[in-house]
Amino acid sequence: MSATIAATSARPQALAGQFKKLLILVSFTLLAACSTVPRGKAPPPVVTADPMDGMHRVALLLPVTGPDADVGQSIANATALALSDTKASNIRLITYDTGPGVAAATKRAIADGNKLILGPLRGDDVVEVAAQAKPAGVPIISFSNDVGIAGQNVFLLGHLPNQSIERVVRYAKSQGYNRFAGIVSSNVYGQRAQSNLTLAVRAAGGTLAAIQVSNGTAASAEAAARRLAQLGDIDAVLIADSGRAAIMTVPALRRNGLRNAKILGPDLWNIDGTLAGNGPMYGAWFASVSDTLYTQYATKYRARFGKAPLRLSSLGYDSVLLVVRVARDWRPGTRFPVGQLTDPQGFIGVDGAFRFNANGLTDRMLEVQEIQAGKFVTISPAPVQFAK
Repeated sequence: MSATIAATSARPQALAGQFKKLLILVSFTLLAACSTVPRGKAPPPVVTADPMDGMHRVALLLPVTGPDADVGQSIANATALALSDTKASNIRLITYDTGPGVAAATKRAIADGNKLILGPLRGDDVVEVAAQAKPAGVPIISFSNDVGIAGQNVFLLGHLPNQSIERVVRYAKSQGYNRFAGIVSSNVYGQRAQSNLTLAVRAAGGTLAAIQVSNGTAASAEAAARRLAQLGDIDAVLIADSGRAAIMTVPALRRNGLRNAKILGPDLWNIDGTLAGNGPMYGAWFASVSDTLYTQYATKYRARFGKAPLRLSSLGYDSVLLVVRVARDWRPGTRFPVGQLTDPQGFIGVDGAFRFNANGLTDRMLEVQEIQAGKFVTISPAPVQFAK
């Protein structure tokens, strides 16, 4: 029985129950495998195999050398773990190293007859991959969260920042916080976060006092905090930047008079464990995927590979679970049935329930977590079913 992923065919009113069953099954599979996977080093990420009849050929495009090799290797390890857990004997997954060059890796992957590409990691690399994959009719499920490259058979499995901003703002408004402000990074992420925050506050029925831009330096954070403090009472400040930037910005807000403003953040904070050890960050809220199944996955990953996974590696695990599910109705040698990716009732993975839209973007069910001493604590669980 393959219990690690499923796409429910239940009617909408039964979906919540289906999700609960699937979460239990995923949890069971993860825990059961913990005691049976041997310790030791991971096998080499690049698999060489002769073409085999009846196999679904899937390419994994990741940097396993170069500056992003640690992230790429962790994701590659996660895909190997998922293949082992699902006992998927009909999928041939080969890793193509994008470190030396993404265009060359893509060319090899397509020439080898792969019908689906998982990866690459970065949004700018997706553009190069798509230039070759689209004419060949090969869809892409990327680990990027760059919404600008989605669509036309490019699907983003990465966690989209707009959804985490919307979720935490909506929750804060429900708890009585009405007057919002923001400090965003001076890059593309920050530019999009400005728009996301504006729309989120409007949709929640709150008031947006101002948004300031910070370039990541202490002086810039201090100046942004000072400008916000001059606006008078602000109930909540969303810092759309990394955990490191938040650790620098929050004391600046407090020094400049915003002592009681609730600190809000995006899902970027979930990958930064240092936040839980930083006193000024205690009490801050951010929205993210649930860590319930991830914690079990991380235990098993550590047992097999001898070290902890990087948080983004869950995307690799879930990408394989997704392929295994779709492969049930995929005839070997034919094009990947891309239409099945947009099942409106979604899929289940380590990061919880998700579904792809026709525009290539992903809907996820997010929870709100609070930073407390040494830990992140769920204060508002993820919904149990998608809105229609």
